[in-house]
Amino acid sequence: MNDIRRTILWVIFGFSMVLLWDQWQIYGGKKATFFPGPTTTAAPANTPVAASSVPTGVPAMNSVASGAPIAGAAAPIVSAPEAPAAPRERVVVTTDVLKLTFDTEGGSLVHAEFVKHIDMADKTRNFVLLDDSKDRVYMAQTGLIAGAAGGAFPTHKTLMNVVPGERTLKDGSKELVVRFESPELGGVKLVKTFTLTRGNYAIAVKHEVLNGGAAAVSPQLYLQLVRDGNKPPGESSFYSTFTGPAVYTEAMKYQKVEFSDIEKNKVDIEKTAENGYVAMVQHYFASAWLLGDGIKRDLFMRKVDTNLYSVGMITPLDNIAPGTSRAVEAKFFAGPQEEKVLESLAPGLELVKDYGWLTILAKPLYWLLDKLHSFIGNWGWSIVALVLLLKAAFYWLNAKAYASMAKMKAVNPKITEMRERLKDNPQQMQQEMMRIYREEKVNPMGGCFPIMIQIPVFIALYWVLLSSVEMRNAPWVLWIHDLSSPDPFYILPLVMTLTTVLQTALNPAPPDPMQAKLMWFMPLAFSVMFFFFPAGLVLYWITNNILSIAQQWIINTRMGVPPQFNLPKFK
Repeated sequence: MNDIRRTILWVIFGFSMVLLWDQWQIYGGKKATFFPGPTTTAAPANTPVAASSVPTGVPAMNSVASGAPIAGAAAPIVSAPEAPAAPRERVVVTTDVLKLTFDTEGGSLVHAEFVKHIDMADKTRNFVLLDDSKDRVYMAQTGLIAGAAGGAFPTHKTLMNVVPGERTLKDGSKELVVRFESPELGGVKLVKTFTLTRGNYAIAVKHEVLNGGAAAVSPQLYLQLVRDGNKPPGESSFYSTFTGPAVYTEAMKYQKVEFSDIEKNKVDIEKTAENGYVAMVQHYFASAWLLGDGIKRDLFMRKVDTNLYSVGMITPLDNIAPGTSRAVEAKFFAGPQEEKVLESLAPGLELVKDYGWLTILAKPLYWLLDKLHSFIGNWGWSIVALVLLLKAAFYWLNAKAYASMAKMKAVNPKITEMRERLKDNPQQMQQEMMRIYREEKVNPMGGCFPIMIQIPVFIALYWVLLSSVEMRNAPWVLWIHDLSSPDPFYILPLVMTLTTVLQTALNPAPPDPMQAKLMWFMPLAFSVMFFFFPAGLVLYWITNNILSIAQQWIINTRMGVPPQFNLPKFK
């Protein structure tokens, strides 16, 4: 029989190892994410890319689905002469929460700043999500493609006229309207109306299709997000969160796809639906196109060009008779992943704030954290209060674990003496060890199971704190001005290291010298990693350590096992 106390050693540090594994290898992907570089890949020779007539960085719609054609969308966009339009220009629109830039080429949204969220790297600038620059490509585009009857209609490459009007939401106004009108192409005119409202990151987008020709037309409307596959600027290399496209339908729920899977043509998503959304997701923020329930749509993800990918949906408009029009109402969201806001916009949209496989535990933990914040008013103290409540809820489980450890500590001298005496007879050593456990009524596994039960809860809390945009730029006390950034003076990580060392010293020392060395090496290595983690996560861990030490100290004293510090003895 192997030394069963090895199991206890691994369980004590199991939470640490699971966290590291979860950060670097499991969450949001199938490959290791330790110190990942930007995802920049070249197109294989046999992979179709955007047509040469389309500039690099802008998708063509002649191949909307990677690996599988979308029903009813077989007719590609073809070049057609456009009616005269105003010169291409950028239109800047500002509300109390958004500063947006539209391009009159297609009426596309090419730049989105969040007025109430600053950039993490440069605190003097607003955070930018959408962008179309030499360093980044991330845009929202819409247009028309031909239906069964064919035709060449306005697309996101068509120059459009912007209707004159207000460009800044004035005090006392609740909404701001921006309208783009295309020239008539193939007898069809496309009018896009964006309605922005005060305090809202969701934009109402109305597409009106007017048939000015002599025959009925049946175009299809596409809505897509185009993004490069690079890591978001300022993203930490010490923990990984998902960046990439996602779709949601009632049938298949939330499906996220790595850029690398699109590159390898391994996209397996729901292709058709009458509900749901398409989105681009990254840490703290997301963008999404939303259509109302009951509207048929085909969903797609594809590679557009080298290191450029799109996710979108296509909805048919049926026959539009000459002299008539058809309108489609949609919403475009670009903003922070605030759960309550996302839940109010569309079913399942809150899932872009991705807790992974522990969502069922993470959502109630976030709910409780939010309730605590509603009357505490400080996210840092809310974290402390939440950990305190969790420790209280698991008090009796922890008590059993620490009681078992105290018993193990009490019999350690006997075990150590026996191991030294029988070191040349391993079989007898194991038999003698089991005899001592029976006589002393010690269960070596007694400290394992109570801790194992709690591990998923604390991992879920870890992801709540890591994923919640509310922690971004949220102050705690004194020098901690941003719970989502590392402690600038490394004071919290040092305190965490000290509490980790103290907690390790209070645990029973393994008789095996190699196990004893490992017991000290693992928590110290883990503490070093936390020097680069967000202050909110370190605060959570410190609080947990201090409460665990206090409970362990009290239980050891009650059981007549005076607290002793088992300092390492390295030879």
